[in-house]
Amino acid sequence: MENCINEIDENYSLPEAIREAQRCLKCKVPSCKKGCPIGNEMPDWIGELAKGNFGNAMHIINSKSNLPAVCGRVCAHEKQCEGHCVLTKAGKGIHIGKLERFVADFDSNAGLSHETIPEKSRGRVAVIGSGPAGLTIAGDLSRRGFSVEIFEMEPEPGGVLMFGIPEYRLPKEVVRREIKKIENLGVPIHLNSTIGEGITVDDLFARGFDAIFMGTGTGVPRRLPIPGIDHHGVRQAIRFLRRVSLYENGLMSRDEVIVGEGDRVYVIGCGNTAMDAARTALRMGAKEVTVVYHHDITKMSALRAEYDDAVCEGVKFLWNSSIVGIHGKDDWRLESVDIQTPEGQVNAPADFVIQAVGSVPASRIVSTTEGIEVDEKGYVLTRENPYGMTTRKGVFAGGDVTNRPATVVHAMRDAKAVADGIAAYVDAVKLFEAIG
Repeated sequence: MENCINEIDENYSLPEAIREAQRCLKCKVPSCKKGCPIGNEMPDWIGELAKGNFGNAMHIINSKSNLPAVCGRVCAHEKQCEGHCVLTKAGKGIHIGKLERFVADFDSNAGLSHETIPEKSRGRVAVIGSGPAGLTIAGDLSRRGFSVEIFEMEPEPGGVLMFGIPEYRLPKEVVRREIKKIENLGVPIHLNSTIGEGITVDDLFARGFDAIFMGTGTGVPRRLPIPGIDHHGVRQAIRFLRRVSLYENGLMSRDEVIVGEGDRVYVIGCGNTAMDAARTALRMGAKEVTVVYHHDITKMSALRAEYDDAVCEGVKFLWNSSIVGIHGKDDWRLESVDIQTPEGQVNAPADFVIQAVGSVPASRIVSTTEGIEVDEKGYVLTRENPYGMTTRKGVFAGGDVTNRPATVVHAMRDAKAVADGIAAYVDAVKLFEAIG
């Protein structure tokens, strides 16, 4: 299945999109909007789409979202906008995510949007990290007249969008398109720039930035107390997905992906990342992939649609079970795993184990910057006013590094609130400077 990497959900055709948009009831009190974490104006832009006004539809979407082509593909629509649609109870809910994706793709392909770039006179903001939170901060503040620069440690921007979500769910060209829109707002992106190594937060302030945003995510995997967990045959899900992405883009050799033809793989965890890892392992040629989860199906955090797709593709599931021992065959490959099931403990042959149980922030920036406090787990502490500011004046944080968001759109919602906090802070500083 290694060549099955293309996007699995086809887009609407133009007539299909308009017909679907025309089914919208345009509710006076739109529950779909209430279900959206960023308050997207669904009835308004769907109404414009229904009339064929694609530019107007895109303009309305852009007022709330910097990443519509991404959100249209990877948001938890069944729990958010679509789940709250009044037609959903009758099984006739509007496919809002697919419509948003259509509008964003149509706009990009046709080159309809040409946003006016405001004068960059309100202040300078440095954004560390180019994932969903960083891109949202950059887009929102740029549109408000701030000069924003992004610093990204990877050779390509996008963060989890580029390296943590499989191609079949989110094509990388879509991510590149969305990032290009941010760059077109006048936002330069400095690649291969690791803040905390060579360049510090203090260096950024010395360069004249008025505020700094940390949107660095979580890069250090949580360590499970399982004998053998440190074996090289145990991999962290995000790192596995990153390697696959690099391989698919010609930046890494096939053997560095690790999982290959005929392998038996066990995945620990049952969130959306676990589903991504399991389905990607099958695409890389694994003979058998089994998700091991310590609760039953009712407690899994993965979307039901993601689980259903995984089952259809051949992923197996062990409920109320845990891997309690890992045994190595050699330095790089496993021999077997011990699994505690409701019926007792079993030993099963295995080549690799993939952990999808979350991660915590790296300490690179915090350890090289005075005044940024973290909690006992390493998450950055922030305040409510101005929202998102850390214990270091002028340094803000949001997204996974603060342990608030759970999905792409939740990271965007948090970042939009932090953008308000940054704008209020910089405006206040400038005012005090002006009045002396």
